[in-house]
Amino acid sequence: MLEAVLAAAAEGERVQAAALVGGRWTSEGPQNERIGPYARRPVSHAPAAGPGDVEAVRDYARASARTVARLAPASRAEVLERASRAAAENRDGLARLLALELGKPLKDGRGEIDRVADTFAVCAAEARQIGGDNLPVAGWARGTGNTAFTYRAPAGVALAITPFNAPANLLAHKLGASFAAGNTTIVKAPPQAPAVSTAIVALLIEAGMPYEAVQLLHGDGSVGAALCAADEVAVISFTGSAATGNAVARAAGAKRLVLELGGNAATIVCEDADIAEAARICARTGYSNSGQSCISVQRVYVQRSRFEEFLDLFTGQVESLTVGDPMDPGTDVGAMVDDDAAERVVRWSAEAAEAGARVLLGGKRDGATAMPTVVADPPATCSVVREEVFGALVAVLPFDDLDQAIEQCNESRYGLQAGLFTRDMDRIITAWRDLEVGGLVVNGSSNFRLDHVPFGGVKDSGFGRESPRCMIDDYTVIKTMMLRGTSLWGTA
Repeated sequence: MLEAVLAAAAEGERVQAAALVGGRWTSEGPQNERIGPYARRPVSHAPAAGPGDVEAVRDYARASARTVARLAPASRAEVLERASRAAAENRDGLARLLALELGKPLKDGRGEIDRVADTFAVCAAEARQIGGDNLPVAGWARGTGNTAFTYRAPAGVALAITPFNAPANLLAHKLGASFAAGNTTIVKAPPQAPAVSTAIVALLIEAGMPYEAVQLLHGDGSVGAALCAADEVAVISFTGSAATGNAVARAAGAKRLVLELGGNAATIVCEDADIAEAARICARTGYSNSGQSCISVQRVYVQRSRFEEFLDLFTGQVESLTVGDPMDPGTDVGAMVDDDAAERVVRWSAEAAEAGARVLLGGKRDGATAMPTVVADPPATCSVVREEVFGALVAVLPFDDLDQAIEQCNESRYGLQAGLFTRDMDRIITAWRDLEVGGLVVNGSSNFRLDHVPFGGVKDSGFGRESPRCMIDDYTVIKTMMLRGTSLWGTA
């Protein structure tokens, strides 16, 4: 399956993205077509799941859970290690798929597949560490004479709902960690990236993942809602918008949830920072993947004494970005996911200009390609400050002291990750303590992530942490065994 998908993409053909239901690849049923946002032609199509498909994956998952749970952690780890090597070997072909379906530049796509390989390797390592504890029950009088142990058991059936902006790597996180934990997983793919999703699942199957461990459905939000409500599902991992995350939680009911939702990421640049380096990093990370990342640099707060200097350097760096064909290895900024997304950048930058902001660059689009846009000093009431742009736009605002900058950052309803440029350790500790975010990147922008480090947010950015170790905790349940009348310690 993987070879067929990659070959079709390489030859410029429309890719058939199959579903995986009940241990069988299938392309039967009505097809949903994906139009490439840059290519402006059909690039892939996938079978739209119906109620019968949802019922079939539920039945198969219920029957398969025990089979997967009985795989030794070492066996799971070996599959994931082979998958890691396969991802590296197929790096260019998978990056081409990302460029076709999403308009993501090849350089960004290759970077995402490098992270897929790393993520599978980390999941393999974490699978080898799954264990339990011998509890110190004899330290209290009522525990004297007894022994208690715990171990982490698979939750059973996991549901992974993946987003379009990083469909390969976030699928690797969710599915890799779930399999490492010993679960069977149902994957609901994003409609914008069906072929990428099929390719990653096929890669795992060809690396030795048993069919019982994974199923894949394509379709719209109704498919995801039906799966969220399924009694068989024990844990759900969802990445997407805050509104959809709320809908997932309502449909799921009393299930374990890991929700990585929206962001409105801020980066603070203090007066003692290396301004040229801060400008360079913010420009490179504010427009990668056309800003379609929940931690993409959206708001940059610069201390007033260095504000204009930063603006000049920043706009110069943004102007140097190459905008164009995502298939060109030299392209920095390709297309956004669709025309509507690009139009949002244009509309919100115009709104800011009407409110008194300076639009120094961009503010226009060519089809689904939004020109990198720089908005200087927009009022706090503007959408580019209050809401998640999720596009190729960065707003730059001045501040007078760090407390003010932190207060302005915290006015957002989101709190995923922030960046801070300073050499002052007191400022670093203050920001780490007082910023209402799940993570802080020091002397880097908000848009930096290591896949083996805990990642997640607060407020409307969701809850739970998405790294293999943290996700394995969410994908497993602690089971306790009490031995009455038997003790490893003294009983006197």
